[in-house]
Amino acid sequence: MKERILTSLLTVFAITGLQAQTMPPAPRLVVGLTIDQLRADYIEAFSALYGERGFKRLLREGRVYANAEFDFINMDRSSATAAIYTGTSPYYNGIPGNRWMDRTTLRMVNSVDDPAYMGVYTSESTSPKYLQVSTLSDELMVATQGAAEVYSIAPTREMAVLSAGHAAKGAFWLNDTNGKWGGTTYYGTFPEWVSNYNDREGLDFRINSMVWRPYHPVTAYQYVTSSSRQVDFKHDFSDERYEKYRKFKTSPYVNAEVNRLAEACLNNTPIGKDGIPDLLTLSYYAGNYGHKSNAELSMEIQDVYVRLDNSIAELLDLIDRKVGLKNTLIFITSTGYADPDAPDPAEFRVPGGEFHIKRCAALLNMYLMAIYGPGQYVETYFDRQIYLNHKLIEDRKLDLVEIMGRASEFVVQMSGVQNAYSAQRLLLGSWTPKIEKIRNTYNPGRSGDIYIEVMPGWSVVDESSHQAKVVRDVYTSSPVVFMGYGVKPQILYTPVKMAAIVPTLAHFMRIRAPNACPVPPMIDICK
Repeated sequence: MKERILTSLLTVFAITGLQAQTMPPAPRLVVGLTIDQLRADYIEAFSALYGERGFKRLLREGRVYANAEFDFINMDRSSATAAIYTGTSPYYNGIPGNRWMDRTTLRMVNSVDDPAYMGVYTSESTSPKYLQVSTLSDELMVATQGAAEVYSIAPTREMAVLSAGHAAKGAFWLNDTNGKWGGTTYYGTFPEWVSNYNDREGLDFRINSMVWRPYHPVTAYQYVTSSSRQVDFKHDFSDERYEKYRKFKTSPYVNAEVNRLAEACLNNTPIGKDGIPDLLTLSYYAGNYGHKSNAELSMEIQDVYVRLDNSIAELLDLIDRKVGLKNTLIFITSTGYADPDAPDPAEFRVPGGEFHIKRCAALLNMYLMAIYGPGQYVETYFDRQIYLNHKLIEDRKLDLVEIMGRASEFVVQMSGVQNAYSAQRLLLGSWTPKIEKIRNTYNPGRSGDIYIEVMPGWSVVDESSHQAKVVRDVYTSSPVVFMGYGVKPQILYTPVKMAAIVPTLAHFMRIRAPNACPVPPMIDICK
């Protein structure tokens, strides 16, 4: 009996071993494609305009998680990118947004600013110094003792650097002023192949002859984002002068530029050519031109998705030619936010109003002076956050927790305010699902002392830029697609966490997950 059981087990192991040999023990290459402002509903809404090799191929051959969720709020391209590649929230990874207020200088800080490192083909001094935890690329470089090829390519430096992490061999982004692919001395010597590309094939040689017109006949567009019908559109970047590269980066043509440099990377580096897993992170743009609303430029946003479909198709074909999809594990996802819509027209009488953070801060300071005496108790403010003057409060031997509580109670009485959360309440207060998401957005070293929750439909007015952002507190889901490397095709609607992406990739790369990632991998995605 024992002999028969042993023989059966050996047979099972032998068959399993033979099946396992059809796939490499780890993918030669992992490609991460993060698409800024990609909307799952628009992928579906514009599907009649697509070819067969882009989104439709992903749906046929990929494992599609239709409802992937970030576990924090107020995403932007920096906080979302950092969360994807660290597998954790801003509370731990240190990146609460594109910008935040520096308490020591009372000046705004960009998420990747660092004067210690010079820019290459750019004047921007850049590094990932504010990223407080490890990323997928860091863990790969540690696991391979620096032998892995790890590069990041994106239209913006925030997405390029935060995808690359601390240990990559290069991060490249399009310079806003000269159209060259820029980088930073933080990652060491700037690669010769990127310099050669800039000198021979750079965007600056071609942009003046580029014109964006509809890809399809205008009658193909259905105006699903607006009731106002456009006759046609034409965007000539040569007319933009000093803004032409910034405007270009909000067009779908920027995705083709990312593909061009990705091809140069595959042609000129050993990436994907040996048994050591390598990593290539890419970023696309799927927002509207010039960050205009989709209602204002309804034909453009549809054309963005048509051309995005083409860019994805070209990328899949490129990877298949150069490395082979069976040797490559690809994931595609979104940053989970979109540029805000304009306020609803007054004629429809949708409840709303304007919330001015500057006025809120001034009134709060007057209130605190009435209680505690003269002084500048509100040190500064940003977005929906109030920063209290810790030094003044300490010098006067006042109770910071008490002042935060009084401030929250005062602010919540203002028009347009739904709630106000003190740092004390977020960190030590009773748990609710909403508080958890706000807490995950909060970072102790970079966020304010009071977070103000503005009512849906109200506009948060930024007095410095004279811009208003309409608050829409709606459920936001983003797609995550895995493809290649024996991935089992399936469309799943059960919600999953965005934080599960990197532990899943780490599992198949046979390396550790990033050091602050608490989510288990999805290990059933491959055959």
